[in-house]
Parts: sequence; C-alpha cells; structure tokens
Amino acid sequence: MEDTLLHSLSNLKPSPFSYPKPHSFSWHHHDHFPALSRPRTLHFPTLSSKTNTISLPPKPLKTQEIPSIYTPRPPQSRSHEPPNSEFQEIMLYLDSIGLDIFSLINHHRPVVLSASLPNIKSIIDLLTSMNFTPQEFRRIISMCPEVLTSTPSTVTPVITFLLREARVNGSDLKHVINRRPRLLVSSVKYCLRPTLYFLQSIGLEEVKRHTYLLSCSVETKLLPRIQYFEKIGFSYKDAVSMFRRFPQLFNYSIKNNIEPKLNYFVVEMGRDLKELTEFPQYFSFSLENRIKPRHQCCVEKGLCFPLHTLLRTSQEEFISRIDVCCNSSVPLRSSPLYSVNCDVDSSTSTE
Repeated sequence: MEDTLLHSLSNLKPSPFSYPKPHSFSWHHHDHFPALSRPRTLHFPTLSSKTNTISLPPKPLKTQEIPSIYTPRPPQSRSHEPPNSEFQEIMLYLDSIGLDIFSLINHHRPVVLSASLPNIKSIIDLLTSMNFTPQEFRRIISMCPEVLTSTPSTVTPVITFLLREARVNGSDLKHVINRRPRLLVSSVKYCLRPTLYFLQSIGLEEVKRHTYLLSCSVETKLLPRIQYFEKIGFSYKDAVSMFRRFPQLFNYSIKNNIEPKLNYFVVEMGRDLKELTEFPQYFSFSLENRIKPRHQCCVEKGLCFPLHTLLRTSQEEFISRIDVCCNSSVPLRSSPLYSVNCDVDSSTSTE
C-alpha cells in the first residue's frame, strides 16, 4: 500500500476538488476584477469602507526566518509584497475553500504574503490525491499555516520518510498528519531523521506510534527534559526509563507542568522519587483538579494509596476505595484480600 501511495505521489496530477465557487462581490474598475451576479462584500482587516479597496502596508515585510529544522522555502521571485490584485486573488481562493481568511491575516500575515497561488493550489492537489477531505485540509492549515508556502517537492520526501523510515502504515498516514500537521513542513535531514535516531537510541519501541515527536528538536526540546530530571536527582538511566515508559512527557512544559507538579509531589505529598520512575503518567493529571483534591482527601482519612491507584481510578472507584478502607476492618497483609479491598500503605493501616 505504501509503494502504491508513493507511486501516485510521484505521478501527481491536479485532481478535481469540489470547492464552491468564490463568493462574488464588486470591486472598483481600477482593480480589474470582474463583478459577478451575486454581490457580496468581503471585509478584510485592511479593507477601506470608503474606497472598497485593500491597502497593503507601505513598507515590504522582511522575509520571515525559518528555523533550520524546517524545510527552507524556495526562493521567491518577488522581493516585496504581492500587488493588490494577486493578494485579492489569493484571499478569494482561500475563502472559496472555506479557510478563515480573517484569522490568517490577523495572525499569520507574513506567511500568507510569502505564499503564491500556484503553490497553494499544488499543495491542495497533493493533499487531495492522498484523500484528505476539505475539512481536514482546513484543519491542517489552521494548525500549521506554513503548509501554504510548501510545495509537492518539499512535502513528498516527508511522506516517503514516514512510510519507509518511521514505518508508518499507509492506512495510518492521514491520522499521523492530521494529528501533527507540522510534520509536513519539517526537514527530513535536519529534524525528522535525527529525532527518529534519538528516540530509537533511548529504546523507544515502535516510534510510529509516537510520530508527533518527530517534528521536535532533539537539542532544544527532547534532551533538555531528560537533563532536567537528572538535575533534580534522577539517574540518567531512570530519567530515560520515564520517557520510554511515557513518551508524551517530552511534550510537557517544564515550567508550567513538570516543575509545579514535582514540587507538590516532593514537598506536600512527601513521596519517594522512585515512584515517578514507575508511574511517570503522574505528570499527565491535573494538579488542581485531580492530584491535590485526592491527596488531601487521603490525608484527612489517614490513607496513602499508590500513585496509580490514587490518580488512575475514576471518581466513583476512588470514593469506593476510601469507603472500604475507612468503614470496614482492614485485612491483614498476609490475607489475599488485602490488595483488593484496601490497597493502602502498611504504615497507615492497623492490623
């Protein structure tokens, strides 16, 4: 299936796409744009209500610098912003395929200005040849507008890499790209392949299940997180083990997620760091909505559950365990019912 897909990409031809016709509206004669039968005025962020024309910034914008981990854009034939007529044509086309042009202009104007209509149409042809629906394409653009500046010649190597090196099944390719559209604009040589080798080197099996990590930089994102856990007392082996057990941990912010939860774990809960090596999923739970309330409930009842029991169980199961431990006699540790009816630490139970 992968070979068939790659063959179809290499022989890509523009494919029909059932986009609605652009919403029509009337422009002044000096815009040289035909007025159609059903007028509709598009109010772009820079549209003048008096002249009904689009005013671009007087000075050309500097070319946006792209990190080396992303595929460089092909050189542009123009050193300045596109003329009004071309910009209007791009906006009409993007609007006709259902994209939110107001959001694109407000938040990603440099990207839109550096794109060309032929490139935009060619990338749409590529994605539709891979059976992406218009709705999926709109979602991809909203998450990664830089796709508008890419071309089939820059995207096809990414698809080939995912299928042949990352071992993604052809039937899963759409899901992989929908989950992480930034893969499409990442450099195979400087980002995707080095990250793949790094994940394999730490023993992460089946990287194809964690392709969302492939667009991450090893130097600026992956390694710093491992080094952070080393600095706070984990050995390199234990730190790597945590990420191997729970690769999603690579995507968590150190300042906003890992650090506050770690401080609460050590200071307020007073628990052993070794528990985190066995249950790194601890960092995936909400500090305010799950960790604190359940820990405080256990403190009030004089109980101490293992981390996985404390956090993974549903609210109903958690309350049931609390009720069993507080309102019934606690089985002896030697009893086979101990771990089932009252999974608590021996220091808090009375035998």
